[in-house]
Amino acid sequence: MALMNGDEMTLGNSCSGQSAVHAIIGESESSSTIVLSRTTGPFQIPVISHSATCECLSNRKEYSSFFRTIASDLYQSRALAQLVRHFGWTWVGTVNSDSDYGNNGMAIFLSAAKEEGVCVEYTEKFDRAEPEKLKKVVEVIKKSTAKVIVGFLAHVEMNNLLEQLSLHNITGRQFIGVEAWITAESLVTPTSFGVLGGALGFAVQKANISGLDDFLVRGFWETDFLCNETNTEKSLKTCKANQDFLELKDNDDDVTELRYSTNIYKAIYAVAHALHNILKCSDHQECKSPVEIKPWEVVEALKHVNFTTNNGDKVWFDPTGAAVARYEVVNWQRGADQLVQFKPVGYYDASLPSGKKFVLNTEAIMWPWGSKQLPVSVCSESCYPGTHKVLQKGKPVCCFDCIPCPVGEFSNTTDSVDCKKCPEAYWSNQNRDACLPKNIEFLSFIEVMGKILVFFTLLGVLLTLIAATLFLINKDTPLVKANNSELSFLLLFSLSLCFLCSLTFIGKPTEWSCMLRHTAFGITFVLCISCILGKTIVVLMAFKATLPGSNVMKWFGPAQQRLTVLIFTFIQVIICILWLTISPPFPLKNMTYYMEKIILECALGSPVGFWAVLGYIGLLALLCFVLAFLARKLPDSFNEAKHITFSMLIFCAVWLTFIPAYVSSPGKFTVAVEIFAILASSYGILFCIFAPKCFILVLKPELNTKKHLLGKTQG
Repeated sequence: MALMNGDEMTLGNSCSGQSAVHAIIGESESSSTIVLSRTTGPFQIPVISHSATCECLSNRKEYSSFFRTIASDLYQSRALAQLVRHFGWTWVGTVNSDSDYGNNGMAIFLSAAKEEGVCVEYTEKFDRAEPEKLKKVVEVIKKSTAKVIVGFLAHVEMNNLLEQLSLHNITGRQFIGVEAWITAESLVTPTSFGVLGGALGFAVQKANISGLDDFLVRGFWETDFLCNETNTEKSLKTCKANQDFLELKDNDDDVTELRYSTNIYKAIYAVAHALHNILKCSDHQECKSPVEIKPWEVVEALKHVNFTTNNGDKVWFDPTGAAVARYEVVNWQRGADQLVQFKPVGYYDASLPSGKKFVLNTEAIMWPWGSKQLPVSVCSESCYPGTHKVLQKGKPVCCFDCIPCPVGEFSNTTDSVDCKKCPEAYWSNQNRDACLPKNIEFLSFIEVMGKILVFFTLLGVLLTLIAATLFLINKDTPLVKANNSELSFLLLFSLSLCFLCSLTFIGKPTEWSCMLRHTAFGITFVLCISCILGKTIVVLMAFKATLPGSNVMKWFGPAQQRLTVLIFTFIQVIICILWLTISPPFPLKNMTYYMEKIILECALGSPVGFWAVLGYIGLLALLCFVLAFLARKLPDSFNEAKHITFSMLIFCAVWLTFIPAYVSSPGKFTVAVEIFAILASSYGILFCIFAPKCFILVLKPELNTKKHLLGKTQG
């Protein structure tokens, strides 16, 4: 306090005047530095620490005269989180000193770890004066599943923890350390390597002071042997060339391992440069003297200090009073002599551009138990592509279950948070890690069902041609003449078209094939039914003509029969033209019926047009059935009505069952049902009307006589 008040205590007479203390260099630990800075703060005496790293000291309102030649823990804590994430450790435990240094540093680390996606299994803290709390910490570590421990501890607390871990034989953990203990020689004991072997951490850079080696060596000779080389002092003897070094076998001086010396060196030079600037000294002019230097002037001068040491290190203080963050990354290893060494395996330099701040030589790292294999510390194993993470209830985000992606979704990255839906025309593969184009399905000629339908189509055409050939050969016989040969040939022609129109339903739907298939089907079937309706009317008219005084056949001769067929067919043509003009059928990729495949089908365009075409066919078939049913009991001479009745019964039954089957059948089976209805109804007409006649023409030619047709055959 006397120093801060400006009065110095001397051995002689007391005198008053300006204090010779313009700055204080120290303390080493953050806690004691905080106390010192709070004490000197009101007097504006600058305190420059070489190793106090607590981020709390960056508060310029509270510590306005504090400076340090070491970086704040803000950088070290963030770098620790980056180091942990770099090795893929997402499940760690943390232990810190219960002090300003430990609590502030750990708070920054936890925040940075959360940003990096690292989860913390436990966060424990203890003070050096709390042995019971330390035992609890050891128990937590023992029971934990995290293999990585981040220790933000002061040297004393780390030493206490190390003793307890060694006592409980807790080994094989990967420790991540801070500059306060990672290079502490006092922690190296016969049992400590089992606990801390493979530890990684940030350390202050080694001393790099020009001339320090010579200075210390000269001090070594003069102190330990009481001699010097030049014998400039009478009290010292000249050093012998063969001085016995065995006398100093326990000497531990090791210049190369000094770390904080550089920071002390920079602090002293920073004060010197600040005083130099206040006194306005230069090479051309001597310093102003006498000058009364105020402590606050030194504080202001330190804020603007900017110089380069003899070794090329730049020294300046940022707005918080701290130096640029530069650390060595060191690894606890055993050397060839089995001694523990702190091997540099990388560095961190906050002054470098982003992406170059952190450099690691991973191959040089030795992990716990002397292993070269990277330890794994995760709460849950990574989710492979094709799965996604689902968080476990009540646990951190790093604890999750891997659930396979649903059908139609995929994930192609490791640890995917969710699954993405495949594009509309794609479907997920079996592993759910990629999307493949959906299979396009339509009734093709090369598949089994297509081949079967084509076979029965061509068979129907062949049988129709055979029937037509038989009728043509026997066109002058009574049987052919009696069954209206002209309408019979026209009916056979329309039947062949009915069979052939089913081929338009097979194959890949196109714009033209979609319009052709429905219109060809509608027109050919109306032509067929019109011919049958004409034959039915002829049967009825022929019966009326046999009655005495009837002249009805002249009103329904061949010309009227052709006109009737033409009119009925023309009406269907008009319906089809209107349908194609207003809203024609078109090819459609149906992606809603099946999720895993695309149904390529012909959309109706206008459902009204389709059902109008189908309804008109049904109306003619119903009319034909009614007329044939009325004519079924006519004399045997006109028994074709029975055949027509039965064929129309089959026709109506087929198309009535077609409607629900058509609506409920999926994909290409819809087309197959429609083709089946066409073929079934065509075969029904062919067999019911023409099979009995062909049977007589081929196998019973003796029945093909006028007498038999008139029912006057011999008994």
